[in-house]
Amino acid sequence: MKQEAREERAQRARVVLRKLKGERPDARIELEFGNPLELLMATVLAAQCTDQRVNEVTRTLFKRYPTARDYANAHREKLEQEIRPTGFFRQKAKALIAIGKELAEKHGGKVPQTMEELTALPGVARKTANVVLGSAMGIPAGIVVDTHVQRVSRRTGLSSEKTPEKIEADLVELLPKREWTAFGVHYTLHGRHTCTARKPRCNECPILELCPQIEVAGAQ
Repeated sequence: MKQEAREERAQRARVVLRKLKGERPDARIELEFGNPLELLMATVLAAQCTDQRVNEVTRTLFKRYPTARDYANAHREKLEQEIRPTGFFRQKAKALIAIGKELAEKHGGKVPQTMEELTALPGVARKTANVVLGSAMGIPAGIVVDTHVQRVSRRTGLSSEKTPEKIEADLVELLPKREWTAFGVHYTLHGRHTCTARKPRCNECPILELCPQIEVAGAQ
């Protein structure tokens, strides 16, 4: 991509983020957590599930399983029932137990602080690692690209790519590293609550004038 085009997109990204921060100055991810382990497990549970439903489950779950060793030693069928409301509960219970064992045996029960170590954990992909590093540890290793960030990034002309990996590669070039976590949080919230998939609320959008798709705002 031409340098001039990249610089134009970078300027738009900075302005968009500034406006979204003004709209939600205290924005943070909507999963509830008190430490990196809780956010890691909550993010695993959030796959194909709403954050609200996950929060309803984890308010009790985190009290029963406060450490990695507790997950490692969990009775699988019991854990399945405890997380059943989040969906795909068998696969998720298997993942929580496997992650707990890995953390207990290889990391002293602590959640590692590098992308390489996190993505080496069972069932932990880059998006989950970015969530934990950025929001629980304050380490901007990348930009979280979920379905909302994918959609809003394309609609606002910051990336024309289709895969999360390529979209993230585009986005990290447009913003200083210190803004990566905030950008992911704000774009997720904007996509979840305003720039929705089927019926975007353009009349409520604080960045409408910066959107290249004003006339076709319903486009994916």
